Amino acid sequence: MIAGVIYFCMASIALLSSRFEGGLAFIWAANALLMAELQTSKTSYWPRVILACGVASMISTALFGMGPLAALPMALINIAESLIVATLCRRFIPVHLADGSKRSLLVFIAALCVPANIIAGLGAALVAATLTRVDFGASWLQWYSGHVLGGLTCTPILAMLLQGQVSRWVKETPKKKKLEALGLLAIFALVTAHVFFLARYPMLFLLLLPLVAISFRVGSLGAAASVMVLAVIGGAATVAGYGPLNMVSGSIGERTQLFQVFLAFSFLLSMPLAAELNGRRRLFQMLQASEARYRAIAEHSGDVVLNVSVDGIIEYASPSAAEQIGCAPGSLIGRPAEILVDPEDRAEVIRAHRRALAQPGDVQTVEFRPSITADGLDWCEMVTRAMLDEQGLPIGVVSTVRDMSRHKARQRALQRVAAVDTLTGADSRWAFLEKLEQEIQRVARGAQACLLLIDIDHFKSVNDRFGHGVGDKVLSGFVERLRPGLRGGDSIGRLGGEEFAILLTGTDIQRASMVCERLRKMVSAQRISAQASDTITVTFSAGLVELDGKSGRAELLEAADKALYRAKHSGRNCLRLAA
Repeated sequence: MIAGVIYFCMASIALLSSRFEGGLAFIWAANALLMAELQTSKTSYWPRVILACGVASMISTALFGMGPLAALPMALINIAESLIVATLCRRFIPVHLADGSKRSLLVFIAALCVPANIIAGLGAALVAATLTRVDFGASWLQWYSGHVLGGLTCTPILAMLLQGQVSRWVKETPKKKKLEALGLLAIFALVTAHVFFLARYPMLFLLLLPLVAISFRVGSLGAAASVMVLAVIGGAATVAGYGPLNMVSGSIGERTQLFQVFLAFSFLLSMPLAAELNGRRRLFQMLQASEARYRAIAEHSGDVVLNVSVDGIIEYASPSAAEQIGCAPGSLIGRPAEILVDPEDRAEVIRAHRRALAQPGDVQTVEFRPSITADGLDWCEMVTRAMLDEQGLPIGVVSTVRDMSRHKARQRALQRVAAVDTLTGADSRWAFLEKLEQEIQRVARGAQACLLLIDIDHFKSVNDRFGHGVGDKVLSGFVERLRPGLRGGDSIGRLGGEEFAILLTGTDIQRASMVCERLRKMVSAQRISAQASDTITVTFSAGLVELDGKSGRAELLEAADKALYRAKHSGRNCLRLAA
């Protein structure tokens, strides 16, 4: 009901004051109320406010406009205009028009000026041309200029009012800022009154300075308010025959349309400027909050935080640098970041820095040994990400450096544990295979080596007769008896169960065969005690293959395994060479 009453009053005033040629009103702001209501309310509220404003439009048109015959079609056209604008804004604006962003403003202007009033203007011009003496083209121009201007001038401030921005501004703005805003608006109102009522010369340019000043100092709310002040004072003066536009020859309708053009340009100057400033102000606030969080984290973090320029110069170092790397933060600023890195690792750290700059969205992680070491610090991890300017271009990186010496130590200890078979002391399967892979590469460069695959004969019967405890003793004793027959560069590994492998380096297959025979005799010559007075004689079968630098690890193991299989089927306790 309130929306309907206000709409009726706004429509009636427009019809009574601006139907200069007996057709459509030259000035129309009533639809701005309906557009603001639709844009700031839930869609469930739409039918009620549309009905109220539609009835108000019909009554005002019947009483003060083109009469009862035009009441229903004009009401439908007014509603159609408002619905087109509201629907498009709801579709393409993330929040609502009252947020004051550039995107919201541009979408609103485009929706109002292009589809809404071009389409609605055609319907209104058809009705006016049918019921009045004004022709179709003039009627369309009257509708378009009046409705676009009314929408541009009043919708933003009404949307802000309905969304509660005006009340929030009153509550949250400091008194000094309020007085400044009111003072600027008062000055603007006085200048506007002087230009339109008192000035003897056309001085519209005087309005630009206070208009821009209000946009800068007060923002979107102030810009919208200043445009409304200009519309009210300037519009009243122009309609009454005062102001610089009345110096232009033509009808009062034409002068009113000329004023509307000036008002539209004033809107397009102040509102986008205020929206841009509003966005920059929000961005600045976000940057301040982000900077405060960053400083709090950097100042109290155990990790070293560095800001490094594009060319690798340290611009900031957190206080933890003194404790972590033994350097005062101030002594690092202005120096190349690479001085913190051991010369052997600098190339990798520099590559990570360049990758961070080339791929701003990605995080780069690199491990390095420090060149400047505090107590116990021998390995560091650096996590780097690019910092961007407002154009999205990298201006440097922020890096966190943390001590990972303990992690590296644990990693090395685990590797040592994983590299040794806990029962026999031989290399574990993966450690032996890694050595085999390295030896294959050495042979490809001209070295010599052989792979001996060994399987203890009848080991299952040992477990079945004496138990797994004795079996484990046999396995560990077996490796102990093999070691004296190996040279310094040779390696023995347990591949699984009772299967072992020996890597004989720097030898060809003939000498490797002799080594195998010697090992076989050494093992069988020494019996292993089992239970009480029982002893066990251990023998093994073996398959031997020479590394050729071309075959891969799997191929060599398969060839040695086939030779071992032939040894087992040849009576065991013997060696067979790979085919």
